[in-house]
Amino acid sequence: MLRRVKAFEMEITPADRVVERIGATLILTCNTTGCALPKFSWRTQMDYPLGGKVYNNKTHSTLTMNPVSAENYNDYLCTVICNKEKKEKSVKVELYSFPSDPIIETSASLVVGETATVICKIHDVFPSDHLELLLKKDEQILHRKTFEGDVSTKTETKTVAYSFNLTTEDNGKEIVCVARLQIAGMDFEPKERLTSLKLNANFGPQNTSINASPGNSLMEGHFLKLTCMTDSNPPAQVFWRKHLAKETIQHFIENSVLSIPHAHFTDSGQYICEVVNPVTNKTEKATTNIVIQAPPKNASLMVFPSSSVKEGESVTISCSATGVPAVQIILEKKIGDVVTTLKTEDGKYTIDKVQPEDAGKYECTFTNKFGNHSLDVELDVKVPPQNITVLVYPSENVKEGENVTIMCSTYSNPPSQMILKKVNQDEEIILPAVNGTFTLYNVTKNDTGRYLLDVFNEVGNNIKVIEIAVVGKLEKPDQIMPLMIALSCVTAIAIPVVAILIYVSRKAKINGSYSLVKALRLKV
Repeated sequence: MLRRVKAFEMEITPADRVVERIGATLILTCNTTGCALPKFSWRTQMDYPLGGKVYNNKTHSTLTMNPVSAENYNDYLCTVICNKEKKEKSVKVELYSFPSDPIIETSASLVVGETATVICKIHDVFPSDHLELLLKKDEQILHRKTFEGDVSTKTETKTVAYSFNLTTEDNGKEIVCVARLQIAGMDFEPKERLTSLKLNANFGPQNTSINASPGNSLMEGHFLKLTCMTDSNPPAQVFWRKHLAKETIQHFIENSVLSIPHAHFTDSGQYICEVVNPVTNKTEKATTNIVIQAPPKNASLMVFPSSSVKEGESVTISCSATGVPAVQIILEKKIGDVVTTLKTEDGKYTIDKVQPEDAGKYECTFTNKFGNHSLDVELDVKVPPQNITVLVYPSENVKEGENVTIMCSTYSNPPSQMILKKVNQDEEIILPAVNGTFTLYNVTKNDTGRYLLDVFNEVGNNIKVIEIAVVGKLEKPDQIMPLMIALSCVTAIAIPVVAILIYVSRKAKINGSYSLVKALRLKV
């Protein structure tokens, strides 16, 4: 029985055509049958370098490409010689590279109103002439690009860029970059890759406003909350300020909400919310006026230069108060039951030349719908002695032994004091008043002379001159009519009428000597 010998055969696996990813490992195997000692060789159709390592092992040979590179895109032939018989087979190696998703890049900062550039990149693509890149905003295609005609012998990075004017509506929209590598007859996955990025459009601040709760006008003591609202991306920094007097500004904490738990009248004013976007470097302000309603506050009643003035001086009475609603000020003069309403200008009432009748009580009443308050002051008008009336009894010409009384009436404020002086060559005799009355008892010829009646107070004085003449003696020594000199000073507005009637009867005989009885004689 004869043994049947197998014929010499060969094959390559994978056969005919193989598709492989660049960067992977590809092993081509050349197998033989019917040959004990085959000789193997490998080459490319165009005699390019193999780009791999050959391993021979008796009946088969392998060509290993690790990693596969673009240079391996070729037709590979395996040649086998067995006992001078040669056989060849080839395999077509087709490659692709599509290893990663695309990358989206944007401008350093996307600011509304400025030009934004979106860039889509995809790395290590092969072959690039089959690549298509699309840029979309939401579902809207912004840009499409293909790379037909590009001749590539290695992996490449391909880029597509698109610029557009950024709007507020673009914030949050999705930018999608789609990369497609479509090669006919190549079965690999994925053939499409995509990456998305939400637009972060920096804008603002804009539409800035202040919300006041419970409102812009509220009662003192209530809770006040001011909220600064603005449209800004990124969120704006908030600064609170309040205008004070003389153009100065008070600063508050940096917070979108300003709370005043117990609003005070002094919290009224203009509040400013200033917002700053650190990216766009833009600033916007909003203002609101806050009115804290309260009854009359800080009421004052002042008299300039003083509440005690001299007759003829100028005096101003000033009433002032704060409060919201505006405070109504009424100034009244009250004397007993008589009330006179005075006309003021900005709460001030001026008397150019004050008179005694201007003295009295002045009252300021401060009123608004939330309350009222009153203050009063006494105006004192100081007047020097005036309207002096002197009455000498019985006469300026008297006889020895008589009594002389002088009485006076006058008006002054404060009440006057008075002294009576007798002036001669040797000395000045000063006689103080006793209840406003001066009396000379049992006058003699030595009492003849000039007398000065000095009436004075802290404001001024007035001097009256009286000439007393003592002549002869009384005809009836048993009956002596006393001469009384009395000075009575009345400091009220109404001058009383003083009636004096003195009847004195004495039986003693009067000598002609000068004496003052019950009067104090002072030497100056």
